[in-house]
Amino acid sequence: MNKTRLEAFSDGVIAIIITIMVLEFKMPHSAEWSDLRPLIPTFISYVLSFIYIGIYWNNHHHMVHTIKHIGPGIMWTNLNLLFWLSLVPFATAWMGENHFAGAPVAVYAIILIMCGISYDIMRRFIIYCHPHDAEVRFLLSRQQGKTIASTFCYAVAIAFSFFYPYVSLFLFFLVGTFWFIPDKNIQQNADKKS
Repeated sequence: MNKTRLEAFSDGVIAIIITIMVLEFKMPHSAEWSDLRPLIPTFISYVLSFIYIGIYWNNHHHMVHTIKHIGPGIMWTNLNLLFWLSLVPFATAWMGENHFAGAPVAVYAIILIMCGISYDIMRRFIIYCHPHDAEVRFLLSRQQGKTIASTFCYAVAIAFSFFYPYVSLFLFFLVGTFWFIPDKNIQQNADKKS
């Protein structure tokens, strides 16, 4: 299978996820500025999730460029990642609608941790499928430290969600900064191939 097809399918699913998130905004019933105030938590949730989906889209794009050949395992690990990403709009809407209450923030953190684990499973499977390719192993192994730190932060966010949900939000934004810029070595590798 051509990796272009895998990437195009993933791009389409991610575009739909972002579209679903923006459709969750409820229109105010009047034209007063004060009617926008209740929408602030929903907007913050949307911005956070938009950033996360963008980070996954960007890093997924770079990771796919390291792949030399696609097999069923890579396709299934990709679908696993897309499944967890597709739950982000639900958690985003619930968290924003309930003004960052404990349970919705915990569910959001659980979904983010599952997205991170799924991304890591795909990363590891790509390495496994390229056993004799030192370049792929080098490029993708460099992400291990960020993966461990992210998983730890998400676990701490779950613990804080019921007592101090705004600490959890801070941790979500912190993890986003880890991944905001993809690994420059993967970028250079992708630039060489295009």
